[in-house]
Amino acid sequence: MTTKTAEIDARAAGLGLFEKWLSVWVGTAILAGIALGNLMPQLFAALAAVEYASVNLVVAVLIWAMIFPMMVAVDFGAVRRVGDKPKGLMITLVVNWLIKPFTMAAMAVLFFEVIFADLIAPADAQQYIAGLILLGAAPCTAMVFVWSQLTRGDPAYTLVQVAANDLIMIVAFAPIVALLLGVTDIAVPWETLLLSVALYVVVPLGAGAFVRHRLLASHGGDEHAISDFTGRMKPLSIIGLLFTVLLLFGFQAETIVSRPVLIALIAAPIMMQSYGIFFLAYGAAKLWKVPHAVAAPCALIGTSNFFELAVAVAIGLFGLGSGAALATVVGVLVEVPVMLSLVAFANRTRGSFPEE
Repeated sequence: MTTKTAEIDARAAGLGLFEKWLSVWVGTAILAGIALGNLMPQLFAALAAVEYASVNLVVAVLIWAMIFPMMVAVDFGAVRRVGDKPKGLMITLVVNWLIKPFTMAAMAVLFFEVIFADLIAPADAQQYIAGLILLGAAPCTAMVFVWSQLTRGDPAYTLVQVAANDLIMIVAFAPIVALLLGVTDIAVPWETLLLSVALYVVVPLGAGAFVRHRLLASHGGDEHAISDFTGRMKPLSIIGLLFTVLLLFGFQAETIVSRPVLIALIAAPIMMQSYGIFFLAYGAAKLWKVPHAVAAPCALIGTSNFFELAVAVAIGLFGLGSGAALATVVGVLVEVPVMLSLVAFANRTRGSFPEE
């Protein structure tokens, strides 16, 4: 990727008011969702009933609004340049697809069938395990651009990582989830699982690639057209994120208020997994002498989750009020503060990595 393209991508992912105060906006949406969910349960029940083929249409529209601008930014042509800096991508792919889903499943079983066995009913435990498996099998696609920018990561290489992960996710997410759910004796409704992957990965990526192609064709290949488009779409993405968080916490509001200890129990394995995966990838990058601008994003992309997909699939497979959906929502709650703490750590340790 050219220096010009990298500079454009950096501006497209540039930090505005939203990114700088991300934890505040998401925290406000969480509190608003919990409050409104308890004050107006009938409204949220009505919204929960708007579904087709086990897919909640309101959540689907909001998730599309949230992820579509980032899908347009994904340049699959960048995959051809993976040989330029293979180390960071190798670490990302090994951690994301050969380690993370399986450690998350193991962590979930350990916590909910052993450590918390006396605190949670077995049927509920299976639901929470399923939700955590969905989180662990979905590496970040959209928010990684924000995390990369916060650590001054290489924007071109971040695009390579996202493009490669998205291509793998199309074919690997459903089989890995089905395998792990089968191992934990949870029935796998294949039709709903494949529909969710198509709806939240394949179709948005295809639509994003089409729009990207049309933009470049109509502007003589000028990459500024992409950054201008994603810049104009950013408010839509922000609204999608905040309203998705608000709705998800509104749907689970009564459970969250009545059982705060349960939220802490679900958060425990998610936090342990997040920090463990980050330090595994970050440590491997340091040992392999990967430059910090590549090392930080390659560790953060595996640590962060494509929670939009995990939440959508959990709702489709198990329902809005299920324990699996609650577990993925808790993943949203945990992710922002955890990721911001890891961004701060990565920035403090920049000097221990080689320069580009």
